[in-house]
Amino acid sequence: MTLSLDVLRTLQEGEPEATWTAIAGHAWSTFSDPVAPDGAVREIVKRENSVADIDLFLATAGWDLWAGYGGGVRHTSDALAEWWAEREGGRAILILDGLSLRELPWLLVGLKERGYTLHDQRATGAELPPDTTPFASALGFPSRSALYNNGAGDGHRLPGARTECLKVAWEDAAAQVTADPRWVIWHEWPDIRVHELAEHGKGLTDLVGEVRQVLTSAGFWKLIERLTQGRRLVITGDHGYAASGLFPDMADGAQVQHMKDRFKAGRSAPDDGSFSPWVPPVDLVLDSNHGRHRYVLGRRKWKVAGGHPTLSHGGLSVLEVLVPFLDVSRAGS
Repeated sequence: MTLSLDVLRTLQEGEPEATWTAIAGHAWSTFSDPVAPDGAVREIVKRENSVADIDLFLATAGWDLWAGYGGGVRHTSDALAEWWAEREGGRAILILDGLSLRELPWLLVGLKERGYTLHDQRATGAELPPDTTPFASALGFPSRSALYNNGAGDGHRLPGARTECLKVAWEDAAAQVTADPRWVIWHEWPDIRVHELAEHGKGLTDLVGEVRQVLTSAGFWKLIERLTQGRRLVITGDHGYAASGLFPDMADGAQVQHMKDRFKAGRSAPDDGSFSPWVPPVDLVLDSNHGRHRYVLGRRKWKVAGGHPTLSHGGLSVLEVLVPFLDVSRAGS
């Protein structure tokens, strides 16, 4: 393993809360440094492989830590609601659907280059299952689409917000930001591209190139500029994603059939009550505020008709459940 001695000791000996805090800190430090433009794909894959060591631990010796997930990592929904309640005056939240820690380097560099003040930076945790609707529900929205055209109403955890759900060009998104002092925008990028690039022959390599283009583009930063005009802003995501095309194929026939039967080509499903006899387990059943679900544990894939998705989310791996939480403002404000 490539983990530091301190992190390794915490994984082996620490209490669940301290262990999850160490995991989040290790993942953040792994992805937060700048990435050279001409070596972006190579560097992100290298960092991906570093975090794979944590996933290996969480799928073998430390699999029982998933029962305590969230004890040392604040759920993003709770962090947002607390941040919103603590603020006076203008405030805004930009939720980038599917934003993972892999995108962090370009966000941090962009904020620094443009002179923004960074008040808080940390990894927060997705809901379980790490999917869109559970996150929306945790914020008090019936769905992501409920935010469209300021349709979210007042019965949610971000009171007074003008809301919007978008998948338009960044310049067009910026143009929709009015002078209202409180905004919540949920943009469907990069999740929409995660699903479009999940087919065989595509995947993380293609996505990294697109991420770099978007997060260094004038249009994206125009949206950030508009949202920070008289407002503090949090940039975050509802969940991350797994580069499942890089995962090893499962070899045991009985395990493969179990996964096909329970998950098809997905990463989570409502619990069907079936028995999973393997120790360490290949999947876990966990209860959350969003029901009882069965989850693929760690970095596993199996052969399915049409080929296994190369990008996916919904299971139990570090980069599916941890997302950036960046609290920013214009310098001096």
